[in-house]
Amino acid sequence: MDKSQLIHSNRVRTPQIAVWRDYLTMTKPKVVAMLLLTALVGMCLAVQGIPPADAVILGLTGIGFQSAAAAAFNHVLDRRFDAKMARTYHRPLAKGRIETWKAVVFAMTLMLVGFGLLMILNALTAWLTMASLVGYALIYTVWLKHATPQNIVIGGLAGAAPPLLGWTAVTGQIDPHALLLVMLVFAWTPPHFWALAIHRRDDYAKAGIPMLPVTHGIEYTKTMVLLYTVILFAVGLLPWLTNMSGWVYLIGSSALNVGFLGYALKLKFFDNEGHAWATFKYSIWHLLALFVVLLADHWLLPWYG
Repeated sequence: MDKSQLIHSNRVRTPQIAVWRDYLTMTKPKVVAMLLLTALVGMCLAVQGIPPADAVILGLTGIGFQSAAAAAFNHVLDRRFDAKMARTYHRPLAKGRIETWKAVVFAMTLMLVGFGLLMILNALTAWLTMASLVGYALIYTVWLKHATPQNIVIGGLAGAAPPLLGWTAVTGQIDPHALLLVMLVFAWTPPHFWALAIHRRDDYAKAGIPMLPVTHGIEYTKTMVLLYTVILFAVGLLPWLTNMSGWVYLIGSSALNVGFLGYALKLKFFDNEGHAWATFKYSIWHLLALFVVLLADHWLLPWYG
């Protein structure tokens, strides 16, 4: 192939690669990966030993498709607001790189395929996952996000569901211990998201979205971050207090929560430029590590319990 043919070939392939990346971007793959980790831990904690392969494969694939569908619907419904914000103006629909109807078809396809896979597994997981999708993509994105500064507290329940979904994928039933996992993510969500909202306060104000720093001010939001971090610390003790987890979890989770509390205290009383963003980034690693510690404790508990 000569030089001119190579240049022509690259010109032909580049738009196709860009479109593929745009569709992937709409699924929020990093967020979905985090959700799937919490779902996997829920699966593992539901049983002694290794969970059944069919439950893991069908469950994670179905939950992943449904989560990706919810993310794509969020892109569709928020496209006008995304265009006004520095954090999101480059998204495919906000930039007009993908037509809205194509994004809707894409999201619907992911949703139906994911629902079908979960129905093969069990109906409870399929319908709970669908309820989470509706809660995030419609109730939160369309209504709560624009109706109240407590949007992320109420709407956070949908994002807290994956550990429960993983549990039901394996057992076919809801267990109180699975609800404890939901409580962990539910308590973690407000300080995680409000740290980002402080960092992006002007963005939300420009887009007219009533996030807490916009409606009540940054100092008030810092207080709420600190308060919810304390709540998270208390909720984090429940798996140990209920004998769901052992000393490995207690020590690991306490260390992680002390770290989060340190970030929240600095944010409130000794803030400096960029610390809200640093708190947001720590919160991501905090949740990932917390669920890894849960899993490690579960597998080690028979040896030291």
